[in-house]
Amino acid sequence: MASRHSFVVPAYGVSPHLSRCLESLSSQSRGGSEIVVSTSTPSDELAAIAAQFGARYHVHERGGSIGRDWNAALDTASRDWVTLAHQDDEYLPDFVSSALACADACSEASLLFTGYAELLGDTGTVRRNTLMLRVKSFLLELGFVGRKHVSSRGAKLRLLRFGCPIACPAVTLGPSLKALRFREDLKVDLDWEAWVRAARLPGTFCYDRRELMHHRIHSDSETSAGVREGVRSQEDSQMFASLWPKPIAALLTRLYAFSYNAPGP
Repeated sequence: MASRHSFVVPAYGVSPHLSRCLESLSSQSRGGSEIVVSTSTPSDELAAIAAQFGARYHVHERGGSIGRDWNAALDTASRDWVTLAHQDDEYLPDFVSSALACADACSEASLLFTGYAELLGDTGTVRRNTLMLRVKSFLLELGFVGRKHVSSRGAKLRLLRFGCPIACPAVTLGPSLKALRFREDLKVDLDWEAWVRAARLPGTFCYDRRELMHHRIHSDSETSAGVREGVRSQEDSQMFASLWPKPIAALLTRLYAFSYNAPGP
């Protein structure tokens, strides 16, 4: 059954964490997933790492933005259910089992995602109870209200109206979203924008609250750079404007901008 699933990994250069990522993908309790490493920055080292873990190695010439790299990676998938695995992240053994169990339980499933914890930089420290993770959990419950599945457009949009609590690398896209692609002009909120478009389409969002992947947080990430350069605030403003009347959108944008400058935990 796991043969229905693909992991696609957009690789830029050679991340020091890529081997750990691919090892976690190849060690799933429900085996058989296709694993593809997609890159616009090919090298012998990158090809060797992909081969070490049995991943198909794909080189494309569409680099230049995160969206282009992510879309090129999605284009390589040959299976119905696709997870865009970030090269710095790690997946717990039951991630694929969870995704396909959700798919089996809900015939209308279009987007599946799981709970996650944060990995700190190169230390390997796992962080589970931060203010940001608690806020995201609260936002998700605004839509799911204790349920595992939501199908109505209103419920799906409700969990996205106050920000993006759905972690991109924790998402598995189903057959009905096979053509979903990320905007290539955005640098930070491209996943949020894509989930909003998905929420407006027919289909069910499914949420497994268990911690089934670890998302690495580090100062060199594109999200961190986007905050420093003011890009995130600009893109947040666009997103809130698409979801709220102008005065509320402006207020939410200011609140988010303030939170970026607040001291971390």
